[in-house]
Amino acid sequence: MHRNHADLVAAQSQSRSATSALAASWRRSMLKHGLDPADRRRPDCLSDRELADRHQAMQGFLTVAGPQLDQLYNLVGLSGCNVLLTDAHGIVLDQRVSDGDARQFRDWGLWQGADWSEAAQGTNGIGTCLAEGRALTIHRDEHFHTRNTAMSCMDAPIWGPDGRLLAALDVSSARADQTERYNRLISAQVASTARAIEAVFFRSSFPGARIVVASDDPSEQAMLLAVDRDDLAIGATRAARRALGLEREGAIRPRPAADLLGRQDDLHGFDRGERAAVIRALARAEGNVTQAARALGIGRATLYRRMARLGIGEHQARLSHD
Repeated sequence: MHRNHADLVAAQSQSRSATSALAASWRRSMLKHGLDPADRRRPDCLSDRELADRHQAMQGFLTVAGPQLDQLYNLVGLSGCNVLLTDAHGIVLDQRVSDGDARQFRDWGLWQGADWSEAAQGTNGIGTCLAEGRALTIHRDEHFHTRNTAMSCMDAPIWGPDGRLLAALDVSSARADQTERYNRLISAQVASTARAIEAVFFRSSFPGARIVVASDDPSEQAMLLAVDRDDLAIGATRAARRALGLEREGAIRPRPAADLLGRQDDLHGFDRGERAAVIRALARAEGNVTQAARALGIGRATLYRRMARLGIGEHQARLSHD
């Protein structure tokens, strides 16, 4: 069986008629990375020092991701699954696994410090997810290396606040009876958890900003904007960047959040800014015009005139009857 799998992978890797995404990954593994599907060596691992350095470099991210890994493990851990979090290079940085399953996964090399990039391990959940930047499942004999065909791997990418690929979230199963239908359920949970980690880390990366969901769909938790005190969008998740046509990677050019979200009105320039300032002052004063005028450094009558010019009615400002 092992020889048959290796022969099949080799044949598909060199076939011009094999056009599936899986065949493309097998082809990269063999022709680009020079790997042998029959190679049974375990994955390379970083030294303790090298792994500690990687942990330190991503400490903020790992701290934020930890509770999400715990939640995911609580859902899938009892079914013989190993939850792993890697960096963008496929190095396993954190994991959750039961004591009873630990030995099997350690023997396979699904352990902290191991290199599961596609360049090192061929087609596998972690490496191929990172190579293609998409959620996927590699089920048993879809793996490139024959030694990995006893496992199923469900993965999703995690994108950083700068729009660049940051990590991969993986759930690997050692169960021989695990069906593709069950894999789909786990895969959906992995994708949801990856989006949750991405959103939580984005929020923590802009501690002084207001975080706005840039979508009318409340389930779209990964489409976020960071907005500063001047109502300028200063950060965006990858999903928001793509939807709003912003810079694909790196820092974004600050733009009025209202412009990006399509919340326009009939006011322009300074009038729009003045209207926002007046409404904020009234809100802070709980609708008391006298207190709001004092905070703005103008008289009460002047504030009433400006409210009329800017179209701010008493029902909007929740004015008190002082």
